[in-house]
Amino acid sequence: MKTFLFCAALLCSSAALADELADADALFAKKAYPEALQKYTKLANAGNVTAQQHLGEMYFYGEAGTVDMDKATEWFAKAASRGNAVAAASLELIKQRKARRADIDYWIAKYDGSDLRTGDYRCPAPRFPAMSKVNEEIDRYSARMKAWQDCHNRFVTYLNGELPLTKRIPDDIAKLLTKDEMDSATTHLKEVGERVSEDTQVSGKMVVADFTAWRTATEAYVAEHNEMVKNAPPPEAKN
Repeated sequence: MKTFLFCAALLCSSAALADELADADALFAKKAYPEALQKYTKLANAGNVTAQQHLGEMYFYGEAGTVDMDKATEWFAKAASRGNAVAAASLELIKQRKARRADIDYWIAKYDGSDLRTGDYRCPAPRFPAMSKVNEEIDRYSARMKAWQDCHNRFVTYLNGELPLTKRIPDDIAKLLTKDEMDSATTHLKEVGERVSEDTQVSGKMVVADFTAWRTATEAYVAEHNEMVKNAPPPEAKN
């Protein structure tokens, strides 16, 4: 009889813990993080492995109020030591984060977009003289402008296809980022994309302005030269 009552008590206790865990999960799903944290902490301290895993996740992602990798590691280690596979994988993730810290920081704050302007998308701006007086030179500079314009248009199309620049974060790095880190990377890369777009527009307008000034001066010279030829007196007839 005593054995039966003891077993019944264990079953009741287990059921109560399951109900508390379900309550904590429901609070977390509703993003009531402070309340969920309180319940998960109580259960985790009582030895509930699933609660320990979830508590580690809350500290890892900052849902406990702030990102705390030390506490996340502590709770993941406790859950992993009792066979929780998710917690074990999370510990491995934290290990990888330490090893790839420089790569993570690069995408959060140091990427500058310089790799966009390489290969077929490197478009050196042509330089133009004040004017050109011979057809060979006129054709040469016109061809340079056409080549630059084609390259510039290719780059604009390419750049638009690469935006937002978060798409350039390698998958093996993206999976290591916390939510806050991804938010920081998104903000930084948005600013980089806007700066590259603006620089492209400004440099493009400068090239067009230089070309227009050259063409205007050249056309004026050609028109004046043709008028002079047209109005020149005919050469004296030879006897």
